[in-house]
Amino acid sequence: MNSSIAPNTATIQATSSTAVHPVDQIPPMKRLVPLAFQHVLAMYAGAVAVPLVLGGAMIQAGQMKPSDLPYLITADLLVAGIATFLQCVGFLCLGARLPIVQGCTFTAVPPMIIIGTNYGPAAIYGSVLACGLFMFLMAPIFARILWMFPPLVTGSFITCVGLSLIPVAATNIAGGHAEDAGSITNVSLGIFTLIVVLLVERFAHVAIARASVLIGLAVGTIAAAFFGKVDLSGVSDERWIGVATPFHFGTPEFPISAVIALILVGLVTLVEATGDFLAAGEIVGKNATPRQIADGLRADGLSTMLGGVFNTFPYTAFAQNIGLLAMSRVRSRYVVAGAGVILIVLGLIPKLGAIIAAIPTPVLGGATGALFGMIAASGIRTLTKVHMNEKSVLIIAVSLTMGLLPVMDNSLFSQFPTWFGTVFNSGITTAAFTAITLNLLFFGTKRVPENGGTAEETPTTDANIYKTGTDTSISAQEH
Repeated sequence: MNSSIAPNTATIQATSSTAVHPVDQIPPMKRLVPLAFQHVLAMYAGAVAVPLVLGGAMIQAGQMKPSDLPYLITADLLVAGIATFLQCVGFLCLGARLPIVQGCTFTAVPPMIIIGTNYGPAAIYGSVLACGLFMFLMAPIFARILWMFPPLVTGSFITCVGLSLIPVAATNIAGGHAEDAGSITNVSLGIFTLIVVLLVERFAHVAIARASVLIGLAVGTIAAAFFGKVDLSGVSDERWIGVATPFHFGTPEFPISAVIALILVGLVTLVEATGDFLAAGEIVGKNATPRQIADGLRADGLSTMLGGVFNTFPYTAFAQNIGLLAMSRVRSRYVVAGAGVILIVLGLIPKLGAIIAAIPTPVLGGATGALFGMIAASGIRTLTKVHMNEKSVLIIAVSLTMGLLPVMDNSLFSQFPTWFGTVFNSGITTAAFTAITLNLLFFGTKRVPENGGTAEETPTTDANIYKTGTDTSISAQEH
């Protein structure tokens, strides 16, 4: 009897050991396509908001023309699709091979606006190319300096990113630099759009609520049409099918100050992406290995370089789609790869970009105001991981103050050299530099200050855990 049971047990064990993990399974097309569309809807508003915000700022600064806006949108969708497909499917040493949706990061928007205003679009995309190359080269060695970016640093930085973007939303709600800027109609449309987003979040089904910002943009635009605020004249001029052209705004330029500003953004993007890979791996039940993280970061770097070629943005994982993984319980990376294919198709339709570009500025401000506030809230949530004491509170306070000083007063560095203003005037690089420096000053390199306390006040974690994978402080206590 035992002999008859043993082969069956062995067979079961062999079957379970050779079973395909849900992450690597390919669902039937009738399930894959709608699930892929769900991921596109969850990230679409965030994806198109970045080119709309940056393009609008560049148009107001006289560095771009309104006709450039549809190009920015479609090129962004195209590269985001390619980046998503590469991250999910993988190729050689590229891609985490996890269900990760890639999109442009809002972290880069304030520095890119400053760079474009001071040097023009060619400098923006030269800096993006340099940022991508830096991220690609840093990927395999990034774990060695990860200890420099505990929640105390990243939380302060991300909070500053969200807060520094809110004035951009305020300007858009007012109507930008139009003749009727600040009118009751403009402000009302912006607030109305924000209210629509909130109502969808509150009362809609969870799946629909994922697209709350997108719904807010649509409803707000329809309302704006009744006030004559929607101009669709440019839609008829665009082709149905078109391919983004490399170096659309000319040969890239590489001002040192602009490159430094985006490299600092690249460092923080690497930290965020690492956290997203770990979170996605935990949700789908396939923990990300160091090799997967390095491959994923390389893919981020390559995608960002591709963004520099096609005049788009730095790319990273979209956190809202990681949340969607937990909600939908769909773990297949091929579903998300399908979302990448859909984005590529959308990026080949210039007429769609022209329609999105027709969204009125106040409506965009109302919707992105919610997004920017969520970025700040995300930073605050990261800071909740910090065990607060006087030192950690001081670091947060000074980092936010230094980051927001140039945002609150645009003339703060007006008498400084142009290169200095390019690096620090957005506030993003100022906050990052301040947080990193103060973290090292107060806590040094031996302990991870996520606990924010001294050894006597709270337990500490040796920073070498990020270098060797072993917490030496625990070993010392055991012996």
